[in-house]
Amino acid sequence: MKESTKEEIVSWMKSLAFAVIITLVCRQFLFSPITVFGESMSPSFEDHDKVIISKTSKIQRFDVVVFDAPDNENEHYIKRVIGLPGDSIEMKNDTLYINGKRFKEPYLTENKENNPFHKLTEDFSLQEKTGKAKVPEQMLFVMGDNRLNSKDSRTFGLISYDAVIGEVKFRIYPFEAFGPSS
Repeated sequence: MKESTKEEIVSWMKSLAFAVIITLVCRQFLFSPITVFGESMSPSFEDHDKVIISKTSKIQRFDVVVFDAPDNENEHYIKRVIGLPGDSIEMKNDTLYINGKRFKEPYLTENKENNPFHKLTEDFSLQEKTGKAKVPEQMLFVMGDNRLNSKDSRTFGLISYDAVIGEVKFRIYPFEAFGPSS
């Protein structure tokens, strides 16, 4: 083999190794693809949707997050952050109150239209569901958008910030969504 060919191969190998290392670092510390399983966030996110999560986001109220399932160590859940540390939460007549202030939940509109004769969310207070009057420091209260079919903080309680893997930034549509290939 010629010397120039060897140099070219070594150059390509270095570039490939560098690209792999950068990809691994980005996936570990910055962002990662995740597949949604289940219907608890429908219609916002459907079963088998692929999403990209940011691992560096500051979590805010109503962000959608992926976290380690508190009741199954091999699973991750995707839910919407409803309560932040220091918040009191109450649900009355399908209306969310945080710290006594009424909040609209536009992400529930489609589900409410599909269930006009049923409340999506039962009446409850944070105290009733968790035994806490306010969300403790370093904890979050999360709920699925499909309130009639969601295992969330109403079931398993508060989640720790440490359990959060990242905030969902956007959905990746599968190629099949664009129609059959020719």
